[in-house]
Amino acid sequence: MSIPLSVLDVAPVARHMTVADALQRSLEVAQAAERLGYHRFWVAEHHNMPSVASSAPAVLLAHAAMVTSTIRIGSGGVMLPNHAPLVVAEQFGMLEALHPGRIDLGIGRAPGTDRVTMHALRRTADESVEDFPRHFGELLSFFDGEWPAEHPYRAITAMPGKGSRPEMWLLGSSDFSARLAGYLGLPFSFAHHFSAANTLPAIAAYRETFRPSSVLAEPYVMVAANVLCAETMERARWLAAPSALAMLRMRTGRPGPAPTPEEAAAYQYTPAEKEFVKAWTAPHVVGPPDVVLAGLEDLVAQTGADELMLAGGSSIDRVRSLELVAEAWRENP
Repeated sequence: MSIPLSVLDVAPVARHMTVADALQRSLEVAQAAERLGYHRFWVAEHHNMPSVASSAPAVLLAHAAMVTSTIRIGSGGVMLPNHAPLVVAEQFGMLEALHPGRIDLGIGRAPGTDRVTMHALRRTADESVEDFPRHFGELLSFFDGEWPAEHPYRAITAMPGKGSRPEMWLLGSSDFSARLAGYLGLPFSFAHHFSAANTLPAIAAYRETFRPSSVLAEPYVMVAANVLCAETMERARWLAAPSALAMLRMRTGRPGPAPTPEEAAAYQYTPAEKEFVKAWTAPHVVGPPDVVLAGLEDLVAQTGADELMLAGGSSIDRVRSLELVAEAWRENP
């Protein structure tokens, strides 16, 4: 493959599917991604979403690491404002100790949920975006054991965690984390799949602020995009329709299990809803292999991405989509 491809999953829960079914399918996607030569398998943290079961990435990743052996396993991401940095260091330090050299810790600063659920997670209203750099610094210190002389946490040993630092990433949908990643010399992953308008400015900000570090000598950008591939355009659009309907329902306060393709095909969209779906799906890469290949090549050309991450895990035929993309990407000269 010309550049690495990776996979982002949310353990989608479709109608008439149990949570256990969804989690098992997520593990099967991880195994398929490894078999097909994908570089990473990441899961995202979301809360209070009936269609998403990946609310506890560390737990799901522990299982994914056990059923795979070579693919990198990671979070895309852990939403740091929802957790004490020490807890994250202990969880992912344990994963790294159990599966050395295979664990990625992607960190985001968004809550991944609504305000009420955010409060239930944090138990305080005092946290703000402005605290994120400080909390991220604490997380790095728990892993590395390097603290300012008078820091109150200096006496704490993250066990496990200290000495078992996974590969650290910053995630973002704006230029905030992009600049922080550049300043710290860390790899950066951008959420193009739900913030396409900010993709190029954020990547430019990352590269402009990048300073070489012990981790990276040069910037490294991964771009996450919604991708769905099928044998024909008609089938690809049919399989992709549920994700658009699910997003519409979430944005309009009607979340529920992921709709089926049949349900999405039968839904009667209002003119305003049609416009929302059109805007939401505009940056998605959907179609047969030649169309998807062209779309991914164009995304790389626009962004200069060093790696692509394929999102869009609500499809009932996710593994087949990954198979078709991997085959087309390998054959691309």
